[in-house]
This record gives sequence, structure tokens and C-alpha cells, in this order.
Amino acid sequence: MATTSGAGHPLPYDTYRDAVERETRRFAETVSGADPASPVPSCPDWTLADLTRHVGALQRWFCTLLTRQVQEPPRSRDVELGLPGDARDYAGWVAAGAAEVSAVLRDTDPLAAMWAWGEDQHARFWVRRMLFETLVHRVDAERAVGRETDIEPVLAADGVDEFLVNLPFAGLFAPGVTALRGDGETLAFRCTDSGGATGEEWRVRLDRDGFRLLPRTGGDAASRQDTAAVGGRAADLLLLLYGRRSYREPVFDVSPGGPVLDRWFSHTAF
Repeated sequence: MATTSGAGHPLPYDTYRDAVERETRRFAETVSGADPASPVPSCPDWTLADLTRHVGALQRWFCTLLTRQVQEPPRSRDVELGLPGDARDYAGWVAAGAAEVSAVLRDTDPLAAMWAWGEDQHARFWVRRMLFETLVHRVDAERAVGRETDIEPVLAADGVDEFLVNLPFAGLFAPGVTALRGDGETLAFRCTDSGGATGEEWRVRLDRDGFRLLPRTGGDAASRQDTAAVGGRAADLLLLLYGRRSYREPVFDVSPGGPVLDRWFSHTAF
């Protein structure tokens, strides 16, 4: 699989396919037996029923796109969901859909040309996107029911990459992104943990006409004068970018640059 930003990204297609199945089953197990009316703190105004319906519907929608290998933006998102009438059955509905998802991903050519809203115009875009949609919402569900959460560092680092690579194209559904501007300020996001993610860094520059992810370069990151930098475990960085954590939490090592970070996070939520 070709890379879109740095060495090692994206991951091999089979890694995504297998991880989607694991994350889907873990999500279903998390919400099974829980009160569907329970609030989901990280998704304001959503209940577990809302979250579960969203995950199951989104997976079925992505599978429809992959099966049809759409070549232009779809005009409708209508798809047969088979949604149970009782929200208490939603967990089983998601779990039952995992087999169909696995079959579609197994039959998908990751290099097949497809329309996608992000940078990579191939089927592999949607499988990678499906993984991180499912993974982050699995964390949402675990937190909602009071469970401990964990994310594999290698997957988390790839999720950081996927988010930042595609963010410039997200204005379609996150209009705040299109208003993110600056005067040449640079932000750095750095992984500090083990598991293959140590030392990974992503740098973004804010310009007057927008923002962009900078090419990876060698050298000592500590010697650069970035306007702001956030260091942390890959899992924490992923949840930070998705608005599930705050850079003010002590798990992050943050250089001066609060106003730039505040501007970043106020425009990149989706």
C-alpha cells in the first residue's frame, strides 16, 4: 500500500480488515446489556442507543460504497439497515453485521479506484476510515459504561496520521476546518510511547490561505522552534485530535502556544 504522509502509513490492508472486525465485536460487547438510554459524555446529547445506531449504520453505509465502488459523491445515504425496533437489540444488530462487514472487506481490492472525500481515491480509504470511526466510538462506549480503555500504539499512531492527512478535505461536513487560518504558525504532534510509534511526529503549518501537513524531515525535533507542540502517547494524541481529551491534561507535554492550540481545536472538531 502506498503511503500518504510518512514511512509506515497507511498500514497493510489486512491490518485494517482484521482490526475493523475486532473493534466492531468489542464495541458490540461493550454496549451489550447496557442501558441504551445511558448518556455518552464524549458525544453530547447522544445516548448509547444513538451511538450504537450510528456505528452500525455507518458501517453498512461504508460497505455499500465499497460494494458499488462509487466513482462520484453519492446523492443519497439511504441504505437498508434492518434496524431492530427495540434499542436493547442494537448491540446484537451491530454484532450480526460484523460478518457482512468482514465479507465485504475480504472481497474488496484495496487499490480499486473509488470516490472518497479524503486524499486517497481508492477503496482502502474507506476501510481505514471505517476502522478509526469504529475504534474511537468503541472508546466512547467504554467510557460511557465505566470501562477501562486501551488502544494499540501502532493503530493509534496510524489514526493520528489518518486524521491529519484527511483533515484539509473535511470541510464537506466540518465547515470550521475551512476557516482555519494563520500567519505561518507551526504545530507539532509527537508520539512518546513504545510499540513502534516512538518518535513519530506530524507538523502542520497554518497559512493565510489555509493549513497543510508538512512533509516529514529528519533532524532533532527539539531544536525546531514550532509555535506549539504537544507530546504524548499515541492513544492520547488520537483522542486529543478527536476532541476526547484536552491538551491541558497532565498526560500531555505541551510547549507554549496555547492560543494557537485553542484556534486549532476550535476549528477541527467533527
